[in-house]
Amino acid sequence: MDIFEHIAALQNEINETTFSSADDAEKFRIRFLGTKNILKDIFGEIKNVPNERKKEFGQVVNAVKQAAEEKHALAKEKFEATNSFTNKDIDLTLPGDVVTIGARHPIQLVKNQIVDIFKRLGFAVQEDREIEDDWHNFTALNMPEDHPARDMQDTFFVNINPDIVLRTHTSSVQVRTMENQKPPIRILSPGRVFRNETISARAHCFFHQVEGLYIDENVSFADLLQTLDFFVKEMFGQDVKIKLRPSYFPFTEPSAEVDVTCFICGGKGCNVCKYTGWVEILGCGMVDPKVLENCNIDPKKYSGFAFGMGIERITMLKYQIKDLRLFSENDVRFLEQFKSVL
Repeated sequence: MDIFEHIAALQNEINETTFSSADDAEKFRIRFLGTKNILKDIFGEIKNVPNERKKEFGQVVNAVKQAAEEKHALAKEKFEATNSFTNKDIDLTLPGDVVTIGARHPIQLVKNQIVDIFKRLGFAVQEDREIEDDWHNFTALNMPEDHPARDMQDTFFVNINPDIVLRTHTSSVQVRTMENQKPPIRILSPGRVFRNETISARAHCFFHQVEGLYIDENVSFADLLQTLDFFVKEMFGQDVKIKLRPSYFPFTEPSAEVDVTCFICGGKGCNVCKYTGWVEILGCGMVDPKVLENCNIDPKKYSGFAFGMGIERITMLKYQIKDLRLFSENDVRFLEQFKSVL
């Protein structure tokens, strides 16, 4: 059988082919129109066709290909119409597939709750970059290059520019806000921060903070105390008490650590509070006048307070979670426990 007889046989095969199912149509498509279809070998035979018949060869091969395409298109249209929702074999009353409902991450749940509480006091959420420069992360916050306070936090520096760091706290957001906004300022800056720490049940190389800042005329330490007392009672319950201990932060003066009565044991003593009856939750203080000066705010006219807390720590206390690593391991068994939490 010469090549022209072979082509004629393929044309007859196409004409006589019938389809009883969509599978038959798919097999036909693969044979005549697929990536390795039979016509590709036929086209390759053109080199063996006499020159005076090459034009005729191209025409008949193209006619076979066109016939195959038309045949398959009609079959596809037929079976798609047959398989539409009007098919009597489909029971539209059957229940659909069950959709698995996800859950908000516990860190997000607690962050939202913290933000909602402070919004009721007039605080606006302010967010900014996670990659910072030295000025906004350290120097403007009363920590010059040789200040010993920089030893309090190991930092991830960017190799191509040692002036660029992964922010170690969201205080950098407060600096940028004070530089670009005149008082009164009342902001809350939640976000992710980074520190070069060994990962363990109580520490991680990244975690989340919420920091607050209030700058205005005649802001006092009493305003700070009332603000934090309101937050603690809204977050942990009306029976929880607050206690401030003197501390040190380079960007506040005076500074304090804030403890609350253990909401697990009610202050009687347990393993969560290490049997002291108190649990540390955040740090705070009055904004240092030097920080105000660095941000072009007159410290003789304005004063303010700042506070900051780790969201992971609040979450661990609230839900009695003992291992910090659980928050970032994406274990579905852990996350599913929070489905019922709004």
